[in-house]
Amino acid sequence: MMDRPRFQQFGIIGTGRVAQALALGFAPHSTALPLLWGRSPESARAVAARAGCIAAPKADGLIGKCDVVAIAVSDDALADVVADLTAMLRGGAAPFVFHVSGRSGAAVLGPLRAAGALTAAVHPAMTFTGEPENEIRRMAGARFAITGSTPEATMRARHIVALLGGTAVEIAEERRALYHAALCHASNHLVTLIAGASDALTEAGVDDPAALLAPLVRAALENGLERGFAGLSGPLLRGDHRTIGDHLDALAAFSPDLLPAYRAMARATLDGLERNDATIAPELERKLR
Repeated sequence: MMDRPRFQQFGIIGTGRVAQALALGFAPHSTALPLLWGRSPESARAVAARAGCIAAPKADGLIGKCDVVAIAVSDDALADVVADLTAMLRGGAAPFVFHVSGRSGAAVLGPLRAAGALTAAVHPAMTFTGEPENEIRRMAGARFAITGSTPEATMRARHIVALLGGTAVEIAEERRALYHAALCHASNHLVTLIAGASDALTEAGVDDPAALLAPLVRAALENGLERGFAGLSGPLLRGDHRTIGDHLDALAAFSPDLLPAYRAMARATLDGLERNDATIAPELERKLR
């Protein structure tokens, strides 16, 4: 087994929420204070002051000094940053470079690998809200999806995750988009679902929709996490087509914006029931066709 590497200095490219959390999280594990660079010098200085690291005046300063460089920029900006960094590698010891994008694997870092760098994708499967002190605590115990370009790079990625207190989960390069779609479906669409339900409850006359929904939604979430589709309850499971018909009529009359999402999710739930060998009432099929 390869010995765990000793990191002298971390470099972070980006000034957003993930970059801030990484800067704070890496500081105790670096011999020298982490260096941070962003396209806006003002933002870089502000983030560095908050995270207790150093704002680098130029990106090439990270390449020359850091043995680990984390790229924490938007998905669409990643390829351009990789191209810029590749142009800065001019011989000498190349760093371990990883990005934190969920969508992409290690292949997007191919130019850096060809220039001699070890490369990997290291994506924390959690949300970042701009509170780095809380987020580094939440990273401890969180899962991180890693995809290394080589076995050595994968080992380095595992060590990075361990430094942050997380658990590494390997995702194959060709399955990264599927992995990310699943996360977005579970988290982003959940927010959309709750917002739509809250709006409908407001229309129904409820003063505090969040308080009414919270116990129900938390129980449903726990059931789903623990039991999967077997945690389903409600009128679709019972085959109560009259109740579903009333729902559709009420939504059409009072919350028409929610109707397409409700119908789509109900249809998806019926599909799930069918995959689990449930018998679907013909009336339900007709109402949700």
